[in-house]
Amino acid sequence: MLSASSLAAEYPSKPIELIVPYAAGGATDVIARLVATDVSKELGQTIVAVNKPGAGTTLAAAEVARKKNDGYTLYMTTAAHTISGSLYKNLTYDPIADFTPITLVARIPIVLVTAPSLKVSTLAEYIEFAKKQPEGVTVGSPGNGSPQHLTQVLFKERTGTHLLHIPYRGDAPMLNDLLAGQVQSAFVTLSAALPHIQAGKLNALAVANPARIPAIPDVPTMTEAGLKGFNAATWFGLFGPKDLPAEVPQTLFKASHKVVAAPEFTQRLEAMGAEIVNIGPDDFQKLVKKESAQWAKAVKASGARVD
Repeated sequence: MLSASSLAAEYPSKPIELIVPYAAGGATDVIARLVATDVSKELGQTIVAVNKPGAGTTLAAAEVARKKNDGYTLYMTTAAHTISGSLYKNLTYDPIADFTPITLVARIPIVLVTAPSLKVSTLAEYIEFAKKQPEGVTVGSPGNGSPQHLTQVLFKERTGTHLLHIPYRGDAPMLNDLLAGQVQSAFVTLSAALPHIQAGKLNALAVANPARIPAIPDVPTMTEAGLKGFNAATWFGLFGPKDLPAEVPQTLFKASHKVVAAPEFTQRLEAMGAEIVNIGPDDFQKLVKKESAQWAKAVKASGARVD
């Protein structure tokens, strides 16, 4: 019989399925397919990206959690993975215990944007204006319990502003209403808002990131704009089912790290408003636990719950 080390040395010996919990065309799908294409070349085996959207990523996650832990089913997901344990009452899996973190590829920070009709030009002006509105400034999000919604909750608690949450079914309808002035502001992932910011159709007040983003170099960070240490982002990370043989995540991370560090790959993601992270299993595991605790507080404060 082959030893475990011999089996690991042969990995991968057949195609790998990469499950993506969102529909085709979005940022997660684009990044997953870029990773799959380039890491396939490094490994000498095909990686096939398969879209399985639904229920805020939990349908796909539940399927991955049930898969054999041999490294031939992988999962590219977002910060929603660290929110689901607090948001969903009846999950059939544990978002931490049932998965093996492999690598965090990149993150896309959340940016506060306003409609052209809202006559504020800085974060300080927005906060001052929002405190004076008895019914609150309207703030759109792509849905209850999303990272964008929970960032709004944390911002409201931190600043004492009056915000009226307007949930939508995704970024597209929310941005349409924002551009039309039907909603006054939004916390949006930069990739979704970037074309409208660059076209001058939305006013970006501040980005919730420790450093400025090359795609919008003139937009200050929250800290620079006066809200120290306020950071929020969605991220794009690769997981497998729990208890993967130790050699498997290391093999995958080694290949992914080389791909993500390549200048062409980095430039493509930065053009989307992303920031390369490119960390391995141990550091990614620490971040997952930290984020899960942070978002749990935000979910509790928001009152959001999905049965």
